[in-house]
Order: sequence, then structure tokens, then C-alpha cells
Amino acid sequence: MSVNTQEMEIVHRVFRRESRLLMELVAAVVPGDTARAKVIADHFRDYRLGLKNHHEGEDELLWPPLLSRVDLEAEIVLRMEAQHERVAATLTALDTAFPAWEATAAADERDILVAALADHRAVLLEHLDDEETTLLPLAAGYITDKEWASLGEHLVANTPKLTLLTLFGLVLEDANRAERATLLSVLPAPIRGIWHVIGRPRYVRHIRHVRAA
Repeated sequence: MSVNTQEMEIVHRVFRRESRLLMELVAAVVPGDTARAKVIADHFRDYRLGLKNHHEGEDELLWPPLLSRVDLEAEIVLRMEAQHERVAATLTALDTAFPAWEATAAADERDILVAALADHRAVLLEHLDDEETTLLPLAAGYITDKEWASLGEHLVANTPKLTLLTLFGLVLEDANRAERATLLSVLPAPIRGIWHVIGRPRYVRHIRHVRAA
């Protein structure tokens, strides 16, 4: 039993990159520009949903089977659970800070939001680094291919289709040629066709708009 956990490291790149860019994008918004604030807030909501579903999939589908099969390594899984709770707490803070800033794009609310985003990113990076170093090797030895695949199925089932196209674009953005081929190969042929014809051009337009500044 040895699953390929590389896909998760590719997904983690998205959260590392976008958590940094969100801070930069918010900081660059001119005070009072509520139209621009809404664009960034909408992008945060996509990011937030992707991270929420990613972590809930692990909570529901990865930690329980791991805990039932490991012994001394259970401490690693329990640490991941605790880190998820800390990440969730930072998202709760952002759920307050983002709407407050989005409503007026005022400088004070912007500064509060940038600080909250910095807190979120610090907690998130600690978790992602630890998960890749300690948890993924554990999962590779104890989780079946079917169980691993259920993580992606959970994300797809709990994400609106247009948001899925955005998230897939975010994942492919920093993937190399071999990684892109692997990620695309797991899609059913009709979905692959939809991505090439509709999803990719839509993503390019969307992300240019988000990062216009």
C-alpha cells in the first residue's frame, strides 16, 4: 500500500501563493475603491471554500482511517487536527474582517484585514510544512488508493462547478508539464474537454481581473 501524495503538495502551492497574494492585493486597493474591494473579497471566498473543503475532506476521510491504523504516529494525526482548528480560527477572523473592509474599502479596515491575513498565512504555512514533512509519508504507507481518491471526490461534490473551474486553474498555474498532465489525466474525457474549451479561457480572464493591480 503506497499512494502517490504528490497531488496534495501541488494543491498546497495554491494556498501558499494565494494567501500571500491576498495580502498584497488588499494592501494595494485605494481607500474607498469598493468595486475593487469586492473583486478581491470574491476571490477570497473562492480561496476560503477551497481551503475549507480541502481540510474538511481530511478531517472526515483521512484522519479517522489513519488513527485506526497507526500507533506511536497517532500524535502526528492529532497535531494535524489541532492545526486545522487553528487555521479555522483565522478564517473565522477573516469572515469578519473581509466584509467590514469590503463595505467601505476604508484604510483602517484594510489594515486590520491585512494583519488578519498575515496571521492566517503564518498559521497555515506552519501546518502545510508540517503536513508535508510528517503526515504525507505516513499517509503513503497506510491509506489506500480509493481512500486517497475520496479526498478529491469530496472536494468536487461540495464545490459549485464554476468555483471548481477557478480552483482547478489555480492548481494548474504553478504545475510543471508533467504535473499538469497527471492532474488532467484523472479527469473524465468530457470534463477535460470542458476545461480546455471553457474553463481555461475563463480562468485566464478571471485571474487577470483579480490581479489587475
